[in-house]
Amino acid sequence: MYSRLISLGLALVVAAPAHGQQPKGTVKLTDAKVLTADHVYKKTAEGELTLHCFLPADWKATDKRPVIVFFFGGGWKNGAFTQFVPQAEYFASRGIVAISADYRIESKHKTKPDDAVEDAKTAIRWVRANAAKLGTDPDKVIASGGSAGAHLAAATALVEKFEAKDDPKASCKPNALVLFNPFLNGKGRAIAGSDGSNIAEAISPTLFLKKGAPPCVIFFGTSDAMLDTGKEYVAKCKELGVKAELYTAAEQPHGFFNREPWLGVTTRKADEFLAGLGYLKGEPTLKLPAKAPELKNESGANKP
Repeated sequence: MYSRLISLGLALVVAAPAHGQQPKGTVKLTDAKVLTADHVYKKTAEGELTLHCFLPADWKATDKRPVIVFFFGGGWKNGAFTQFVPQAEYFASRGIVAISADYRIESKHKTKPDDAVEDAKTAIRWVRANAAKLGTDPDKVIASGGSAGAHLAAATALVEKFEAKDDPKASCKPNALVLFNPFLNGKGRAIAGSDGSNIAEAISPTLFLKKGAPPCVIFFGTSDAMLDTGKEYVAKCKELGVKAELYTAAEQPHGFFNREPWLGVTTRKADEFLAGLGYLKGEPTLKLPAKAPELKNESGANKP
């Protein structure tokens, strides 16, 4: 059951919020009550962009909770924020503020990947700049997402270009990353930007890795053609002394984390990772079936 937060700091009413509705058959990871609120974080020529917020039942604007921001996948062309509603609800039930973000995509807005990177950076900056409104800690911002959305999460931390001129005056670099089969390195590929130029390398997070990058956990299926780029990223993190964990699902393809049992398995592992950073307390509340498959830890000794 949901509670709709009519206005931050104002009255609560019991309802089923439109933005919390999921496609029929969508798996829920928790039955706990959460609050919801929407915030427009950016107005573009192509339309307004919204942060869809999921808040713990005991949330107050005076809180200083960690916050996780999810970016949906879809090759920068398709997708919707609803992809990460199950994970957002679950992490809200665990006591942190969870947000599923809109950003511009080609099918809806006729835009290119560099526009999406710009939007993702604006989203993180807006969240950090509005911490007092969101009841969050500006020093505990987690960026997450799947596929192209995971790329955007990593890009907010590492990619140097594609800034919006009217962004809030706050850092877009998150404090931690949770990445589900991310696009990380486009070297040698052709990806057209909004000006028609090839931006493949300019938007590749791996090429900008350096000391001080946020700690991360990455999930891939072993049948995903992009797995090697995940291994490359983690190996480079190890060289730089950056905490990075890589987990693989045997014989699973790209996007495996969207389906059970892997939806629950990866969410629980992400919970454990964030608890290890001090962002969550106690054991995960997400219970897995007795015969749930296990993820393989490919991180080696990379646990600085």
